[in-house]
Amino acid sequence: MNARKKSPEDGLKFMRAVARHQGWALNPDEEFVNQLAAGLAHNYNVYGYFLCPCRDGDGDRRLDKDIICPCDYVEADHKEYGHCLCGLFLSQEFAASGQTPSSIPERREGGI
Repeated sequence: MNARKKSPEDGLKFMRAVARHQGWALNPDEEFVNQLAAGLAHNYNVYGYFLCPCRDGDGDRRLDKDIICPCDYVEADHKEYGHCLCGLFLSQEFAASGQTPSSIPERREGGI
């Protein structure tokens, strides 16, 4: 399936690259970010793609395409709440506010 297994460090590199490319900030809680990086790596090793670690996927890339990290819901979540469902990616404004991400509603039909 995968030519090379992904490590949590690979997940972290991916998350940093996405945040940098999109102009987002990562959650400042390093332990939390490292847990999500491990989840991303695990999901990649199981499914072959970086499935959002806070959602349950189907294991079918076609059905999961909207929740491949970064998911399709980040922009709307940023506009309304300042962070994504996971609390991983923060808008620059939210990050500058010093607030901590909190629970937000799932936008994906069918829930988490």
